[in-house]
Amino acid sequence: MKERLREVDANLLLTLHALLEERNLTHAGERMTMSQPAMSGALARLRKHFDDELLVRSGRGFELSPLAEQIRPAVAEAVEAAELLLGNQRDFDAATSKRRFSVSMSEYAMTVLAEPLTRMVGERAPGCTVALDPVDVRPDQVETQLMRRDLIIAPLGFDFPGRIQPVFTDHLVCLVARDHPRLLDGGLSLDDLRTTPHVVAEFAPAGRPRPLEIELSDKGVEGRPVLVQVTSLLTLPFAIAGTDMCGFVPSRLARRCLASLDLVVATTPLDPVRITEAAHWHPRREKDPAVVWLRHLLHDVAIEVEDDQG
Repeated sequence: MKERLREVDANLLLTLHALLEERNLTHAGERMTMSQPAMSGALARLRKHFDDELLVRSGRGFELSPLAEQIRPAVAEAVEAAELLLGNQRDFDAATSKRRFSVSMSEYAMTVLAEPLTRMVGERAPGCTVALDPVDVRPDQVETQLMRRDLIIAPLGFDFPGRIQPVFTDHLVCLVARDHPRLLDGGLSLDDLRTTPHVVAEFAPAGRPRPLEIELSDKGVEGRPVLVQVTSLLTLPFAIAGTDMCGFVPSRLARRCLASLDLVVATTPLDPVRITEAAHWHPRREKDPAVVWLRHLLHDVAIEVEDDQG
């Protein structure tokens, strides 16, 4: 296999790498700044060389053929070795670059980071743009996203592969309607948490218990009555409004909707449940000058966000 790989036109190596990572002709073309006809022609030459389809149509998208899956690590290794040998020539000048950064975020992280991140990019790299989209935490999608995105920002605890840089912290608070019948002196007891209907956000595959579930269990609150499940953390306060239910959300999100939804934060006997949103990136982007610059910028964004919290 390595002998056959060496026979590939060197000019096609990066194209092959883009196709195997993106699994999409349009996305690979954008990455290589090639038109779709040019990318289709390159794929045809690669298919002829390997005598294999490489990308196989599946519904509206493509999947890698068994051979493509087999050679993908070798192709990535060859590209990385070439970059190291050539000293990684992808220099980044924030003042003149037209780079389009791609960042996936959890919906909650987007409410906190989208404005300061895009503002700072505009101030420090006026020719650059940022494409933001929601992160997909399904295990079979994480690696693909890491390869396609410059950064993924999501909560710690999902065991994402790659490198990690914490961005900001928060803690969970309990939201209830202002006139909740069980609210006493601004709080709910453990017995209230055991019997009050809960709204829960389920936006990730089942796995190990989350910090909130662990804390509830430690305090003897197990099997809490879950009356409503939502798929987005951002919709959870709206589900609570005007009802006798309760739910836990990050404090930053809670503060934004208290007045408009007539909600209050109820104190509880639970110990603080802290969450950390962190940036994740593929090891191949560790020394990419543009991504290194973006991570440094994100550090400054994090300082601003934490200062605002204080």
